[in-house]
Amino acid sequence: MTEPTHADGATRTRDPLGPPPGPWSAPRRALASVLGDLRAVDGALYAAVAATSTPALDRALRRLSHAADHSKISLGIAAALALGGARARRAALAGVGALAVASASTNLLGKRLVHRARPDREAARVTVDRYVPMPESASFPSGHTAAAVAFATAVGVVLPEAAVPLGVLACAVGYSRVHTGVHYPGDVAAGAVLGVASAAAALAGAASAPVPGRTTGPRRT
Repeated sequence: MTEPTHADGATRTRDPLGPPPGPWSAPRRALASVLGDLRAVDGALYAAVAATSTPALDRALRRLSHAADHSKISLGIAAALALGGARARRAALAGVGALAVASASTNLLGKRLVHRARPDREAARVTVDRYVPMPESASFPSGHTAAAVAFATAVGVVLPEAAVPLGVLACAVGYSRVHTGVHYPGDVAAGAVLGVASAAAALAGAASAPVPGRTTGPRRT
């Protein structure tokens, strides 16, 4: 019995080291194709930001990106809120809790599960006026963005009047990481999603925690 031949007359055999054909092979190929397209779009957006001349913004965004290291901006805002009334203090506590969840999720899970290399900003010709130190950790997701969005979301839920300014600040921090060349836009988008999820988890945990001095049992008469 001979192997089947094709129109060109060549005999083709299946690669014994390749994945066996199965019901999931087509969906996997489709998923790989979609992910490849998304990576191409991600790289194109990064290159577009790098190629756009913005001398008036470069210094400000570089300073903002550096100031957001170790969540210094968010922690400073939390300290200021802690000096306010009871609601402001609750907002500060919720924000710091969400920030902690986001940082742990990013560094202990996200970056260890997805080992994405940092962008090559020299090849992309990112101007040196934008440079901040290139982190040694994996690129995906953006920890700066996750922490900033988590803090802004949690504080905004408890203190709605702070939602818009903190949201704008978090967006600026996320963009600054692309502008300075240390993250792809996809890293920032994933960090934002992780930040919202971290805030939701922190707020849910705070809501379910027992309040000291408050009893939940039936009152005694």
